[in-house]
Amino acid sequence: MAKHRHALPLLQDRLFITDGGLETTLIFHEGIELPEFAAFVLMDNEQGRTILNVYFSRYLAIAIEHKVGFILESPTWRASNGWGEKIGYSPEALEKINMDSIRLLSGLRDAHETEQTPVVISGAIGPRGDGYVTGEKMTARQAEAYHTVQIETFSRSDADLVTAFTLNYAEEAIGIAHAAAAAQIPAVIGFTVETDGRLPYGQPLDEAISEVDAVTDNTPAYYMINCAHPTHFKDVLAAGDVWTNRIRAIRANASEKSHAELDEAEELDAGNPEALGMQCQELRSLLKNLTVLGGCCGTDNRHIAAISKHWKKTGTDHDYFPNAGNHV
Repeated sequence: MAKHRHALPLLQDRLFITDGGLETTLIFHEGIELPEFAAFVLMDNEQGRTILNVYFSRYLAIAIEHKVGFILESPTWRASNGWGEKIGYSPEALEKINMDSIRLLSGLRDAHETEQTPVVISGAIGPRGDGYVTGEKMTARQAEAYHTVQIETFSRSDADLVTAFTLNYAEEAIGIAHAAAAAQIPAVIGFTVETDGRLPYGQPLDEAISEVDAVTDNTPAYYMINCAHPTHFKDVLAAGDVWTNRIRAIRANASEKSHAELDEAEELDAGNPEALGMQCQELRSLLKNLTVLGGCCGTDNRHIAAISKHWKKTGTDHDYFPNAGNHV
């Protein structure tokens, strides 16, 4: 049974952290081959599941040290039918992997959750296409049909919510929001942006968020920016318009390089963990509801430790959040 689905602590004014770049860590630090960037293949055997347990335990230790909440994201960004078919997984095999992934995270929560470190379990989903390149767009209805299978699987699990990562156009986000609402599970919409702060398809971030909210009647629990460096979108947020209040989460890339440059890179650009920690902390002045921080491509536990340290430097959650404990 989902523990926090009907009262998400993420919607309260307290800090939650999450992990870094799972796939880039596995590939570049652990030397593990991931077909189509699919980390869910590790769920196929005991050795792979052990690797995932060790990976997440590193980050849980950081959350416990800093007395902040933690989001466990399932390794299922590629575990939808389209991507699974490309690497030889049947719909039935993918359903089992999605369910087993949540069970693995439930075990980690049972082992690590404390009163000061509540742990939320999220079913991670990704775009039907490439996260960096829009390619052929779906309509919102087509996106709902495509993502419903995976979202309904998570709704039958212990997942507290689903999180859509690296979306690059509004119609897919709308379809995901509708599918999650139909399955009665909260959804987080994560958009990625280019170095100009616009979605890869060219739409400004504020227009994308406003469009999704307008069409879905504000269904998403909140929005996230992921797979981009803070320098890519800080100026977009600086205006301080009302739409920025819907952004609660940032999962930043380690590198300041563009998506195209990262695609062509043969070596990992881990950037500067301390600098990234400071840059994420500086976003607090631009996003009044920012409560979730984590990493994306190129980040690892060093970056998340730095982010947590710099967040706490300016005081306790209560010092920063005048309405601590209240829902926003």
